[in-house]
Amino acid sequence: MALRKAWKDLDRSTVGSAPDAYGLVEYGDGEGNLLGADAGFLPDLLREELAYGDAEKVRWERAQSKDHAERLLDER
Repeated sequence: MALRKAWKDLDRSTVGSAPDAYGLVEYGDGEGNLLGADAGFLPDLLREELAYGDAEKVRWERAQSKDHAERLLDER
């Protein structure tokens, strides 16, 4: 199930606003269509997608730990 959060443009300011925490990230295209998801350390995931990925939009849910983030990904 997709996160019920608003999409944010994937740019440097969005990456800079991500908390230093683990979480679940969903990636979207320019129209907000879901492209995929990943779990891990939020700033690292967003920096990698900004540099190498195709996503134009992102949204995330913060997790309490790496294991929690991975469970959120599995439950989607």
